[in-house]
Amino acid sequence: MTVVVAYKYAANPQDASVGADGVVDWSRAKAAVSEYDPVAVQLARTVAGDSEVVGISVGTAAIASSMAKKSAMSKGLDRGVVVADDATQGWNATQTAAALAGLVGRIDGADLLVTGDSSIDDGARMMSALTAGFLGWPCFQEVTAVEKTADGYALTQAITGGTRTISVTGPVVVAATSDAVPVKVPSMKEILAAGKKPVEVVSVEDVAPVEIGVTVTGRSKPAPKARKNQVFTGESAVADLVAALRTNGIL
Repeated sequence: MTVVVAYKYAANPQDASVGADGVVDWSRAKAAVSEYDPVAVQLARTVAGDSEVVGISVGTAAIASSMAKKSAMSKGLDRGVVVADDATQGWNATQTAAALAGLVGRIDGADLLVTGDSSIDDGARMMSALTAGFLGWPCFQEVTAVEKTADGYALTQAITGGTRTISVTGPVVVAATSDAVPVKVPSMKEILAAGKKPVEVVSVEDVAPVEIGVTVTGRSKPAPKARKNQVFTGESAVADLVAALRTNGIL
C-alpha cells in the first residue's frame, strides 16, 4: 500500500491586492503549502502507518525550490513527485488534474489519493473529483476519517445532520475536511531533515497533459449594493427594524 497526497504550493490571497479593474496583483503574495493540505498529509500518515506516503504537486518551477521542498516534505511526506514547470502557470483545473493523475500513475502500489478540502488560492473544491475522473477512481469529499480494510478502505464522511461510513473496495480519492485530524507542527529538526528527502521532478510531457482551453473574457469587482441608510430610534425601533427587514425580504 502506498498513500499519495496531492498538495499545492500556492500564494496566500491575504497578501494579494485587487486593482480598480478587478485584476488581482499577486506580486507581493508569498507562496507556501496550501493551509488545508497539512491536514491531508496527517490523515494519510495516520492511514499509512509504516507504509510510504508520497506527495505530488503540479506548478511552476518554484515548487522544486529548496524552500518549497522543505515546506512540503516536513509535513510528514516520505518523498515527492512533482511537475515543476513555468508552462503550468496558465493551466486550468482540468489540465492540472490530468497531470496529477499522471503522477499517481507513476507511483507503484498507489491506491489512495488524499487531498485537502480546497486550495488556499482558488478554493474551488474541484481538484479531488477532477483527478478521480482521470484516474477512473471513485471520489468522496468531506471525509473525516479513513481506515484500511482487507479489500479497500472504510471512510467516514460528514453529511447533513451527522456522518456516514462508506466501505470502498479498490482505489479511491478522498478530500479531507479541514478539521479531520489535528496537524502536527514540524520541528526544526524535521524541517532540516526534510531537505534530504527525495523529490523527483517529472517533465510536463511525461504526464500526458490535456489541451483544454479556458479563456478569461473579463474581470470586474462585485457591484456595490445601494444602502438605504435607515435609522430606527425610539420605543418602536425594534418593531420598525423587524418590519423593514420583512419588507425587504431579509426575514
